[in-house]
Amino acid sequence: MGLIFNKQPILGLIYEPNRDEMFSAALGQGAFLNGKPIHVSNQADLSKSLLATGFPYYDFSYQDRYIDLLKKLMRKSHGLRRMGAAAIDLAYTACGRFEGFFEANLKPWDVAAGKILIEEAGGMVSNFSGGDDVIFKGEMIGAGPIFNEFVTIFKEEWFK
Repeated sequence: MGLIFNKQPILGLIYEPNRDEMFSAALGQGAFLNGKPIHVSNQADLSKSLLATGFPYYDFSYQDRYIDLLKKLMRKSHGLRRMGAAAIDLAYTACGRFEGFFEANLKPWDVAAGKILIEEAGGMVSNFSGGDDVIFKGEMIGAGPIFNEFVTIFKEEWFK
């Protein structure tokens, strides 16, 4: 659940029932897991990074570009995971379980809480071109220290 003000999230809550974990963040207040502060991973090497994503499941217009991107990221990272919910992927990135997250065809309710979680946990978030419109653009990249390298790969691969 995310609360948006002036097109930006100011509060985010994500509950993961299987592990009874509540992730929370408020603008300028930090990010938390069950009340304890969390931070993005400090891994700065993409080749040692575990990435999370989702796969196209109804809009296949970008499928070939996505497969090409997956191939490149498989070679450049430690691996890719799909949890099945963007919100969980974002929460896990915020607490350092994943080093980065990316996905296309997202809705505001998929990413509003996760955006503020990652930012308040010390990470960065953008759309695939590096811009700050992620809530309504439908695409998102989120990461800690690997962020700039991650965005560069998207700029090279996604837009060719």
